[in-house]
Amino acid sequence: MRRLYIRELTTSSGGNVSLRCGDVILITPSGTDKGEMIADEIGAVTLDGKSLIPGLKLSIETEMHLEVFRNRPDVSGIVHAHPVTASAFTALDAEIDTRLTAETWHVLGVPVRAPYALMGTEELARVVGQAVRKGNVVIMENHGVLTVGDTLFQAFDRMEVLEAAARMTWIAATMGCSRPLSETRIRELEEIYGRRDNKRTPAKY
Repeated sequence: MRRLYIRELTTSSGGNVSLRCGDVILITPSGTDKGEMIADEIGAVTLDGKSLIPGLKLSIETEMHLEVFRNRPDVSGIVHAHPVTASAFTALDAEIDTRLTAETWHVLGVPVRAPYALMGTEELARVVGQAVRKGNVVIMENHGVLTVGDTLFQAFDRMEVLEAAARMTWIAATMGCSRPLSETRIRELEEIYGRRDNKRTPAKY
């Protein structure tokens, strides 16, 4: 979380991160200064939602993280944050164009949109859980974004690349002459590195 805060990918108290360790999920709490968080503030919960550290307040988005893990057993790390540019796209009738560079396409694929639901609710957990079945990046309408990965670092990397892609999309749109990757170039990338419509194809770093 400190890295997210330093990179300006979230606010001091916003966003949350989780890591699956076998049958236990470690998750950051809500309302805590992400720039100063210490290990003793990290929660631990089972997949069915039972807190393993009595007295420690869990994140209000714990159920959302659990639902993602239930729908994506291949995932070990989740990052939910509110990077400014990417979050702006959650309130726009426009998409983040991940085809502008080879890296953004390869790392992100096509972001999936989840319809609006009130934060901290079972409905939000449900719609995000459904969306993440289709990809590794979820745009949460009028809220923020969520990325997943085989590791926590991969989820973080996707978050950082997503914000870069959002900025590039915005800049390219203002200049009015963007040239995204052609279908031929995308096929070339997929032949070498794997198809991006398969959410379980790992990015090769």
